[in-house]
Amino acid sequence: MRTIRPLLAAVVAALAFASALLFSAGPASAHDVAESTAPANGSSVAAVPASVSITFNNRPLAIGSGVTVTAGGENWAEGPVEIIDNQAVQKIREGAPAGEYTVVWRVVSSDSHPIEGTFTFKAAAGSATATSGTAGASPSSSAPSNTVPTAGTAAPGTATSTPAADASQPFPWSIVGLAVVAVGLVIYLAVTARKKLAASNDSNAGDSAE
Repeated sequence: MRTIRPLLAAVVAALAFASALLFSAGPASAHDVAESTAPANGSSVAAVPASVSITFNNRPLAIGSGVTVTAGGENWAEGPVEIIDNQAVQKIREGAPAGEYTVVWRVVSSDSHPIEGTFTFKAAAGSATATSGTAGASPSSSAPSNTVPTAGTAAPGTATSTPAADASQPFPWSIVGLAVVAVGLVIYLAVTARKKLAASNDSNAGDSAE
């Protein structure tokens, strides 16, 4: 019985190791990614929209989110970032001028990892005033959104945070291989323990017969 106990402990340890490998394989590739923006990256719009937005594949967290909308060296973002479903929406102040805008965003993804990126657009005219009746227009009315080539890249002038992993990255087969080896070790130890137990019983039976 003393011989079996260490083997059983080894079996339990190997099984725990295999389980940890299998359960850790999934979350490593589950960081959220930005799918599109409004206005679209690199697009030209007739006038500065009332707000800009970034659409993600999952709902980001509101804590720690920030968006700047810069033109002419001034940040025209107004108020905090709003998280609406899977979008981060940032309002733009009235009176924003025509010209090229750079939007730098940073949010905390649904798995608590910070991700960030940047996109640009050009406006032929400044933002409309509240009395024109167009200030409340959504950014999608000015230009359609499209796939964001730069989403998920480190924002200019900021420290690099935990990078957003591509959701389509290859499955970690090496981890699965290690898990298979661990399971094989479990089976080997179990069979060995059973054989030793059977041999010990046969030996005891022989001694009793003598």
